[in-house]
Amino acid sequence: MNIVSLIPYPFLPPKSGGQNLIFRFYRFFSKYHNITCVGTKQNDPALAEGYILLNCLSDSRIRYVNLLYFFRLRKIIREKKASHLIIEHPYFGWLGVLLKKYCGVKLIVHSHNIEAYRWKSLGKWWWSILWQYERYTHRQADYNFFITDADQQLATREFGLKPERCTIITYGTEISTPPRPEDLRDARRSLQQQYSVAPDVPLLLINGAFHYGPNRESLENLVFHINPLLQKMAWSYLILVCGMDIPENLIRTGFPNIIFAGYAADISMYLKGCQLFLNPVLQGAGIKTKLVEALGFNLNAVSTASGAIGIDPKLCNGKLWICQDNDWDAFATGIHRQVKLQADIPQAFYDNFYWKNVAKKAAEFIERKIE
Repeated sequence: MNIVSLIPYPFLPPKSGGQNLIFRFYRFFSKYHNITCVGTKQNDPALAEGYILLNCLSDSRIRYVNLLYFFRLRKIIREKKASHLIIEHPYFGWLGVLLKKYCGVKLIVHSHNIEAYRWKSLGKWWWSILWQYERYTHRQADYNFFITDADQQLATREFGLKPERCTIITYGTEISTPPRPEDLRDARRSLQQQYSVAPDVPLLLINGAFHYGPNRESLENLVFHINPLLQKMAWSYLILVCGMDIPENLIRTGFPNIIFAGYAADISMYLKGCQLFLNPVLQGAGIKTKLVEALGFNLNAVSTASGAIGIDPKLCNGKLWICQDNDWDAFATGIHRQVKLQADIPQAFYDNFYWKNVAKKAAEFIERKIE
């Protein structure tokens, strides 16, 4: 089957959760179908694995309303003899609807969040206008992929979608089994040497792109609410903060038991070497990709309820401690408990979240609809 995908922003190399979703989804999805991704000019074609990448879209913001893209995409669809068009996010919905009508392709909307509610949570006044457009786009689509069950239920209820035209295509992990214990020990030893930490001091990790408001807020929650509570417990620990755009005022001030490590080109070293992952997120929507990755690396984790949306604790064998939003005492208690937990992520987690299985589910959903 030949499928064209329209990706509205740069994703190669991937740096954010959404970029990683697209990067990994198509790398595995292309094992089942012939994929041509149409992206922006900032993408590095050398990083495209298993699919054709055509950097046809401008990097300008006006690309979202460029009517000339209809003719460019129509030509690509005809040349590739594509039967389906996937649009990532609803923003190019108008273009997807036109191409569906004039090219005869089946339109699939791959939702990463309910975008209108994500922007509402960030205080944007125009969220209700986007809600109407997002609703229209999903209703015009032949099929819809949602990232969590909560998103799918909300969309079917509020957008009036038919459940049989929807499915959950979640964020995944590239790991199909827990890392080997010796690999974890080697990574931990490397981090202990790098940051001059004694072997008996637990390493706690938080990571993200901190220019994004919800991630920046989660870091502030950790620094100003959670860390003072941990200090009162009178135990040794070290928090490593990894990611882009850590606020300069936090770096300049400095805080006990916290090291601002910055962007890590190989975050897997930290995911293997730390004992606990922290996810004090209060805003945003959809699944929190970094939490899925951390659990995939067999890390114990503590999260707010908002930060754990889309992840069933029953799949985690006790490794995911969830507390109510803003209950920082419970969060700190969870840290003290989880850092001592000896358990492994069960196979059921990987059955649900391994990227190969996620991509296979998407491919089989499309194939069943053709039949």
